[in-house]
Amino acid sequence: MTAVREAQDALLQRRALRLDAEDPLAQYRDHFIGTDTELSYLDGNSLGRPLKRTADDITAFIHAGWGGRLIRGWDEEWLDMPQAIGDQLGRAVLGAAAGQTIIADSTTVVLYKLIRAALAAVRDPARTEIVLDTDNFPTDRYLVEGIAREEGLTLRWIDADPAAGVTLDQVREAAGPATAVVLLSHVAYRSGFLADLPGITAAVHDAGALMVWDLCHSAGSMEIGLDAAGVDFAAGCTYKYLNGGPGSPAFAYVNARHLPGLAQPIWGWMGRKDAFEMGPGYEATSGIRGFLSGTPAIFGMIAMRGTLDLIEEAGMPALREKSLRLTAYALELHDAWLAPGGVKLATPRAPELRGSHITVDHPSFREVTAALWEKDVIPDFRAPAGIRIGLSPLSTSFTELHRGMAAIRELLPRA
Repeated sequence: MTAVREAQDALLQRRALRLDAEDPLAQYRDHFIGTDTELSYLDGNSLGRPLKRTADDITAFIHAGWGGRLIRGWDEEWLDMPQAIGDQLGRAVLGAAAGQTIIADSTTVVLYKLIRAALAAVRDPARTEIVLDTDNFPTDRYLVEGIAREEGLTLRWIDADPAAGVTLDQVREAAGPATAVVLLSHVAYRSGFLADLPGITAAVHDAGALMVWDLCHSAGSMEIGLDAAGVDFAAGCTYKYLNGGPGSPAFAYVNARHLPGLAQPIWGWMGRKDAFEMGPGYEATSGIRGFLSGTPAIFGMIAMRGTLDLIEEAGMPALREKSLRLTAYALELHDAWLAPGGVKLATPRAPELRGSHITVDHPSFREVTAALWEKDVIPDFRAPAGIRIGLSPLSTSFTELHRGMAAIRELLPRA
């Protein structure tokens, strides 16, 4: 058995080397800090690696922008950054025309604004339900529970399979004459299941309701096509595949057809028609800028801009193709190394049904994850028993993935 295992290991290692050699995006890995070490980072879907240029960009900003221009920087550039970078994000990643995306707040705050704005836009007293699923990310569920309590609305829960996700048929069954808003994640945070964004959006519209998408686990790893699908609202974070850094601001997308007259609930000075008038009363500025509330987070936007430049250069189709190859190789390693040790795959096998991470389950994985971190192999643990392996197309190599999966195998308890 040892000889067979050694032969299999050698074959899988050669395959990783060949995949890296054939990877048209391989050179982009050199743009990221830490990729020249033996550390295996399999958590890019939680916090992306920083770009090398980010250190230079931030240093230049501190000395020349913040330190040199001081408060003049607001008039010269900073006030325009939320929409300028929002437009670049829309163009490069979201499939959204200019004027519909803004960088602002945290994902939680952005989702609150969008859901409340969507509910206000429905204007049908018979529509008293919000549809969501039982396995959505906690913030999404908590927010909607709070909003339903505030507004006296009913929650209609879709019972999602934690090893898969919400299907088109489930949405068609749940959405009806009483539905006001549907909130779902494009890629399930636990399983990596990729929802049918165009099909579900169309089904929600057929039911007369509005659709809000959480793009946290898809933005920057795959083509999305918000405009083409007619999506109403979307939100997402920028510290995963977009490499904005810890706590970098989120983004809000509002389809242009909804912008006239749309009201968001958090009235702050940055969203006022004339922010610097400092006058009495609130009148929202026109367009997507009306979704701003407080002062923009400049540092996170500076970091994000570097990744958006790389994505525009490489193109989202190439990133999605790399993502699919990475997850396919991860499944191959799972089948060869982990499944024989009792590990269960909690991610769909069909490539069209998965995002850029896979999840594998085993009762020992909480302890295994802690041991992996000590060995500079960094996935993350998702209760009750999952290791989530996040694969960032611009920064993850096949050899890095091979090294990390080998470490998981070595730490599996022997039967």
